[in-house]
Amino acid sequence: MIVSKVKQLSLLIIILTTLSTLSAQQRVHYVVNENIHLYQIHDSVYLHLTWDTLGSFGRFSSNGIVLIKNGEALMIDTPMDNGKTEILVNYIKDSLNANVKMLLIGHYHDDCLGGLKYLQGLNVKSVANLRTAEKCKELGLPIPSDTFDKSLELNFNGEKIVCDFFGGGHTPDNITVWIPSRSILFGGCLVKSFESKNLGNIADAVISDWAETVSKLNETYKDAQIVIPGHGKIGGTELLMHTIELAAAAKNKAN
Repeated sequence: MIVSKVKQLSLLIIILTTLSTLSAQQRVHYVVNENIHLYQIHDSVYLHLTWDTLGSFGRFSSNGIVLIKNGEALMIDTPMDNGKTEILVNYIKDSLNANVKMLLIGHYHDDCLGGLKYLQGLNVKSVANLRTAEKCKELGLPIPSDTFDKSLELNFNGEKIVCDFFGGGHTPDNITVWIPSRSILFGGCLVKSFESKNLGNIADAVISDWAETVSKLNETYKDAQIVIPGHGKIGGTELLMHTIELAAAAKNKAN
């Protein structure tokens, strides 16, 4: 009982600390249009939030990142289609005075690379896991220009960016992105929002590995201050613990 209360108190402290941090950092909110918003979550780092409507899922939002350095922008995941991606890219150029130069792709679904074809037309460098590139070839999707296997460290205009593949989860190819100078961890669809009651879309999931994959992520980046899921509200490392619990429950149910 005492251990349980200590765990609950620790989780509460993490959540309150995260909320305090985010409250101070979400200084600016740009409304591009009714389906595309930008929220500043750190100096020169923005959450791009886009809405789409799909069949049984109804209307839902997807998260991505825009990091700006020296008049150039790095994007993590695109909106779900080329049209929204074009609108977002033009807004970044016209309102934030930055040209998108690099795209990091979380996995092969449309909520990560739906706008890749448009960005390729602008000669934007695209980086993904080699498993993602293989899946794109298999499905006839636009193919990323650069790939990596387990881990990749990038230097974007002096900003260190780390891409990691810890294993399967939401998909067999999902990666995460770490921005150490801001203690921001982009978990993408591998990580669930705190309000999520289940794992969501598991059509291409690796249920057997998901909990272990996120456990590795949590151990590696346990000092993350801001954790961003693929969908839903951003938070802190409590999102990782929550995802592990959901994934473990799903694995037990499947066995």
